[in-house]
Amino acid sequence: MTVKNKSFSARSWLFAPGDSEKKMQKATDGSADIVIFDLEDAVAEERKTEARSLVARFLDKQSVAAKERLWVRVNPLDGEHTLTDLVAVMPSNPGGIMLPKTYDVKDVELLDHYLTALEAAYDIEQGSTKVIVLVTETANGMYTTGSYRGAPRVVAMTWGAEDLADAVGASVNTNNDGSYGFTYELARSLCLLGASAADVAPIETIQGDFRDLDKLRLRAEKVRRDGYRGMLAIHPAQVEVINAAFTPSAEELAEAQEIVDLFAANPGAGTIGFKGAMVDRPHLARAQALLALAEKL
Repeated sequence: MTVKNKSFSARSWLFAPGDSEKKMQKATDGSADIVIFDLEDAVAEERKTEARSLVARFLDKQSVAAKERLWVRVNPLDGEHTLTDLVAVMPSNPGGIMLPKTYDVKDVELLDHYLTALEAAYDIEQGSTKVIVLVTETANGMYTTGSYRGAPRVVAMTWGAEDLADAVGASVNTNNDGSYGFTYELARSLCLLGASAADVAPIETIQGDFRDLDKLRLRAEKVRRDGYRGMLAIHPAQVEVINAAFTPSAEELAEAQEIVDLFAANPGAGTIGFKGAMVDRPHLARAQALLALAEKL
């Protein structure tokens, strides 16, 4: 089953632990574009059953429109909890599912089978449940980030550094200056390339130090320049910084419109002088993409 609308855009993706109604409510009341109720890493093994019920009850209290931005991170398919998670929360019709620790596109295809059956069982529109995949949390997943083109339901891809470090047996994933080591920068790049190949939104991973908002702003602005379209958050304080970083400024939009207008006035030109430099068709494509992105926000 393929999601009908692939032109999906969301800047901030805020996690909230599925075993805390207070934190889920706070996240829902905030300005995150997407809120992800977490049944995986944020919930201890002995609390997973309780968390499933709590998330389902919380979703049941929300309007259909409100639930479009309320997603659930289920447990990974190589464990014992995924199907139980889905059976618990799908009757409440969450807006989407985050699938962690994927190995390749076959994981998404299996998830699609589960979701299709559950949508039919609970009279949910077929194919309406969107999916974001975490594609670099396993060593095998690093080799398959380009395999998701045409993957059912997938509207976004993101990456992770913590589980990847565990997978490869690393003691740390950062350099002495706090930047990510080579393997994890590679993961970031492979996620970006994989999302581009799949024509879905690339989403940057979390910043664990939620108090350093200046560092967050610089990082979010940097990865947006690289091509990322949003970022995961672990604390409500991070959301406004992320939203601002991934929102094109008035100056950017004005310049993009100038470039579009310039080529429209010179339809046969491949290269045109603009503000003391030369712009060509790739500049036009980026300008058009920026304007299209702004319309979705």
